[in-house]
Order: sequence, then structure tokens, then C-alpha cells
Amino acid sequence: MTSFVEAARREKLAELIKRGVAAFAYRFDRTGTARAALDGYRDGDATVHRLAGRLVLLRPMGKTTFGHVEDASGKIQVYFKIDALGADPYEVVKLLDLGDVIGVEGPLFRTKTGEVTVRVERLTLLAKSLRPLPLGKEDASGVRHGELSDPELRARQRYADLAVHSDVREIFRLRARVVSYVRRFLDARGYLEVETPVLQPLYGGATARPFKTHYEALDATFYLRIADELYLKRCIVGGLERVYEIGHDFRNEGLSRFHNPEFTMAEWYQAYADYDVMREFTEEMLAGLVADLFGTTTLERHGATLSFARPFASKDYYALVRETAGLDLAHATEAELRAALQRKDIADVDALSGAKLVDEVFKNFVEPTLVQPTFVLDYPVALSPLAKLKRGDATRVERWELFIQKREIANAFSELNDPEEQRRRFEQQARLRAVGDQEAQQLDEDFLRALEYGMPPTGGVGLGIDRLLMILADQTNIRDVILFPMLRPE
Repeated sequence: MTSFVEAARREKLAELIKRGVAAFAYRFDRTGTARAALDGYRDGDATVHRLAGRLVLLRPMGKTTFGHVEDASGKIQVYFKIDALGADPYEVVKLLDLGDVIGVEGPLFRTKTGEVTVRVERLTLLAKSLRPLPLGKEDASGVRHGELSDPELRARQRYADLAVHSDVREIFRLRARVVSYVRRFLDARGYLEVETPVLQPLYGGATARPFKTHYEALDATFYLRIADELYLKRCIVGGLERVYEIGHDFRNEGLSRFHNPEFTMAEWYQAYADYDVMREFTEEMLAGLVADLFGTTTLERHGATLSFARPFASKDYYALVRETAGLDLAHATEAELRAALQRKDIADVDALSGAKLVDEVFKNFVEPTLVQPTFVLDYPVALSPLAKLKRGDATRVERWELFIQKREIANAFSELNDPEEQRRRFEQQARLRAVGDQEAQQLDEDFLRALEYGMPPTGGVGLGIDRLLMILADQTNIRDVILFPMLRPE
């Protein structure tokens, strides 16, 4: 249903059309941005500027009108005067609304209050706003506080959220810089960026439920990938010794502050390396990233002072469980693991067994203690079907996860390259699937065939871009660092 305000705007649109004014332009050639115009201004400068942006303030004062136009660089004041514009163009000014996109042309001058302003000699309407933006009030620091405050509404109408909140735009500019840095870092070290299938006949590379679809042309079921891993390892087999991919993965799981079913991962694999090489590599990348973006390796985030100075802490998985839960995983029974979880009031612990029980203990006892950047090393073999056994300990694997601010950011292995051992691990996963574990991995014969051709020793890393952004942008919900997150349909 059209509101009174929207109806009034449509009446103005009709009046503009009646006057022969094009309300939705094809183009506008700008001479620069608002920020560049302000920075370059000197008193007495008669340079004519052509600027464009969204009208975010309008103050009619009879035969003159002041306003603010905002573009990607910031805001600039504009001054409309009937004597400078002419009578007919000034009537168009009267038909403007907040949110309209306009182009202005004219020299700059300094008002009595000292504000550098465009004296508009020509006005061009570029797009009429038919729905009012919830602009709200602006505080002294320039941050808006208005109607668009509900987090779900902001995520659902991200276009309005971006238009109203400059700080939200900065989050996504930061995101672009992070991805760009990761790509430059990998490129500079001889990695080749590749693209692997998003639609796959068999999913794998992680413990998760997939989204599935039907491919009509082949009359076959396909899956959206849950990880890039198995195809990137195929590249290693083929002689592409350093490869990476930055792309979307999909997991059919619930929504939470840390989970979105569509998310961005950076994965990279290096032949002739192990998990120690990849740990140093990842540490170098993240320490350099933070220093490059913020000019320091110390960040105040989520109420904590985080240090990204090298070296990061490295701690043993089993030792951490022993310190926080009082359990020796080498000997603890499932009953003891359940009892520990019951002390934390974790629901449905009776339904957990084996590796999932161990994982739940780690999540509830250890993860809340890992605030500073910390590598957790050497996981139980049952949790890691794609990693090589730890040298000297057949109950564990050479795997680390990097935790920052109580959440996993990255995961890495000395990759399993023995096809017979990989088959045994897949078969164990198949047995778990047979008794109801829908997240267990499938047996991938083509991947095993690739390993049988011979894959060199390989180290691999998966880095969660969204979760990293949550920390760098100081956000507590993953949907605030994803432009268009998954939400329930309206």
C-alpha cells in the first residue's frame, strides 16, 4: 500500500514530467568527487565543478535553498538561488526530495559560517526517489541514527542500509581491501589462482550437509560445493604446484551469529610443504594484512586488545582439553565426555558419540578461552579424514586451526596423499553415514584415482573471509559483513 509520503513524491514526479523534466537520466559527467572539490578549494578559485550524489539535506528559504549532496567520498553543501538558476529551474528545486540523486554545476564559495559550498548554476535531476530513505538524525560525528535501526531490516534492505550509513559502506570497502591483500600476497609468492566447480556430482572436503539440485540435461543430482579442497588437490596432482581459490562455499546448516549458509573461503595448497610451513605462511599473511590495513599489529576489537605481532601462540589440542575440561582425551570414555558437557548444560548430549562428542567438548570448554591469535595443533584422527597422521603418534593428525576472539578463522593440514589410507578414512566416514551421520564425508572414487597417480607432499589452508572480517571490522554478527546474507523469506 502506497503511503501518503510516497503518494506525494509520485505527484511531484508527475509534475516534473508535465514540465518536461527527465526524472531518470542516462548519464552525468562529473569533474570529480565532493571530497576532491573540498580539498582542492582555495578562496577566490572560480573553477566550475560538476558534482553528483544523493540529496541528504534540504532547507528551503524562499528564493534560496541550501542542501547537502553526498557521494562515495563524502558530503558537500549546495546553494540554489533563483537569481543564479532562473525561475523555471528553481521550480524544479521545489520538487526535490531527500534521497533524490542530482547533478549540480557551479563554482565553489565560502559561506559566512565558513562552509565551502557549490553555488549551483545548473541542476540536473538524475533519479527521483519515490520511496523515502530512513535518513534519521545525524550526530556531531556525522553518524546517522534513524528509522533503519532493526538489524534484520538493515540486512534485508542492505541497499537502504548502505545509502543511509556511511560506516556500513566502510565495512564493505574494508572487505574488498582484505580480499585484495590476500590475493596479492598469494600471487607474489608464486600461487596460481584457479576456478573449480561450484556444481559438483559429489561433494566433499568438509564435514557438512550440502545443498542439492537437479541437473535436467543430465537427469542427475548435483550439489553446491561445501569446500574447494578436493578439486584444488587434483590441481596439485596435475603439476600446478601452488594453487588458490577465493570463492563461495555452501553448507546446508542453521543460521547463527557465526554461520551463513553461503560464505566466502580462501583456500591455498602448496606442494612439498607440510602444516608447519603453512602455519608460518598464514601467520606472515595475517600479521602483514593487519599492519598494511591499520598501520599497527594491535587492534581493539570486541572489548579485547588483540596482538597480531609474530609469532602467534601455538597450543596442543589435547593439552587445552586437559587444562579446560580436566579430561585426558587419550583415555577418557564417552561417559566422561558426556558428563563434562552436562556440567555445561549442553542439550542433547546423549545423542552424541565418537568424534562429535570430542568436538563438542572442545567447542564448549576450549574455544571460549582462545581470544588472542592462537594455532591449536594436532587433532584426533577421527576429526580429520583428509589429514596425514602425526609423525610419531598414530592417534592424531598434523592439523591446526587458527582461533581469534573465540572463533575458528582458518584450518590447515599436512594433506593425506596415501590413496590406500585415504580410502580407509573414506570407508570409515561411510560407516558413520550408514548409522545416520548426515555430515560424514562421501567416498570419492575420482579423487582416490587422482591420488593414485601420485600427489606430492602438500600443505593446505582454508581461511574464512567472513569471520576474519567480523574481527577486523569489529562486528559481532556474520550477516553484518556479508552484503546480502541469507534471511527467512518475507
